[in-house]
Amino acid sequence: MSDRVRIDQFAAAVMEGLTEYAELAADEMKAAVKKAGSSVRKDIQAEAPKDTGAYAKSWAVKNVRETSSSIELVVHSRNRYQLAHLLEFGHAKRGGGRVPGKAHIAPAEQRAERTLEQEIEKALKG
Repeated sequence: MSDRVRIDQFAAAVMEGLTEYAELAADEMKAAVKKAGSSVRKDIQAEAPKDTGAYAKSWAVKNVRETSSSIELVVHSRNRYQLAHLLEFGHAKRGGGRVPGKAHIAPAEQRAERTLEQEIEKALKG
């Protein structure tokens, strides 16, 4: 920043620099959120119970809302959403007894939270 700024233009120059930084930080955060969303989807697909494989393949990432400074993603099962909680937590059988759950959504979410925090820290430091 070797540009000379007159004192009456100092506030505008500082605001310009802060605005530029905010835009760069927002872009980096959006990229980190997108990366975390796709990693959650991949982790769920890898750990999901596989009978025919259709349930694992049904997971997708959907962009719910995006503005210039924020993004909101949802990781969901497109057509097998009815099975998600049954497979995650287990369920009762028709004739009695229970089918044990296989946690595959919660661990993927926890890993993605840690990864997202690390990516954001790395982006803001670098």
